Amino acid sequence: MSDFHPHIWQSLPIPAVLFDAEDRIVAVNPVAEGFLNASNKQVAGAPVFDIFVIDAPVDEQAARVREQSTPLFMNNVDVGTGQSAPINCNVQMAEVSEMPGHLLMIFEPRVLADRLGRSMSMKSAAKSAIGMSEMLAHEIKNPLAGITGAAQLLSMNLEAEDRELTDLIVSETRRILALLEQVEQFGNLRPPACAPVNIHDLLDRALKSAAVGFAAHMKLVEQYDPSLPPTFVDADQMLQVLLNLLKNAAEASGGTPGTITVRSFYDLSLRLRRKDGSAALPLNIEIIDDGPGLPPEIEADLFEPFVSGRENGTGLGLALVSKIISDHNGWVSVDSVPGRTVFRISLPVAPKDGQEKD
Repeated sequence: MSDFHPHIWQSLPIPAVLFDAEDRIVAVNPVAEGFLNASNKQVAGAPVFDIFVIDAPVDEQAARVREQSTPLFMNNVDVGTGQSAPINCNVQMAEVSEMPGHLLMIFEPRVLADRLGRSMSMKSAAKSAIGMSEMLAHEIKNPLAGITGAAQLLSMNLEAEDRELTDLIVSETRRILALLEQVEQFGNLRPPACAPVNIHDLLDRALKSAAVGFAAHMKLVEQYDPSLPPTFVDADQMLQVLLNLLKNAAEASGGTPGTITVRSFYDLSLRLRRKDGSAALPLNIEIIDDGPGLPPEIEADLFEPFVSGRENGTGLGLALVSKIISDHNGWVSVDSVPGRTVFRISLPVAPKDGQEKD
């Protein structure tokens, strides 16, 4: 790779692969290693179109690129590895000068940009909806308390058979009050008090709590990168996020035994543009369950308030997760196919001085 500008190669923010005239992999860049979940050493020498599963006749296109010495662009192509759900990408392929027969192929994932755009466009609408919900919650709680009190007074002078109806009124009003209190959490959530935090300490605390509670029926697997630097978060709020996602993964099994895998890794490919410039989010946490997957019709809107995949779900848990991660200048996403659902959190590295930049 000495003739292939190694510094540029290492710095490419999207997956890239170099392969020879026999379509065998010479090298993959660090982002492609993350995409494949395999090291450069593991895939070197393997047939490139066996390792990258591409929904297009790329072997024919590669031959055309070599014959005509012209770059190739393919839009909206599904690219996978055979081990995970395919990702919709734009694919570019070109011959490498001074390396006869060698081609460079890069993948620009479209799903990331599409989701980011949709997430940003919904953000202000979600804030308005939450503000309206807060106001309504405050106004509704007082009459509900009156209804509960009146039903309890009525039950004191009723026969047992009739008390079943007043008990129903009381239980249902209490259920509505609990839901309204969850709605009010959005507005009452204080701004994050961020400090440098070892994310694995928070993961250990969340997993211990899950193992003796809501995830007691699940097998919990840790796949940590111990070299990760500290992130810059509010520890209590981030612990709430992790517990919400772990609970969501545990409930996806429907009460039957399953496996939850918690993975941490470093990935430089994601940057978010902010008012003060772009920010890298290289610290990543994935919470993976082997449940039935999400209904396709709600996956795109899963982090909006009141959207839930469960029959009795409130649709507020993941909306709260999204709000907290957004307040931390991070990003949360989900990928789901039957048997594998992945919630991914991307967070910034703590600044060297341990204080948030203005």
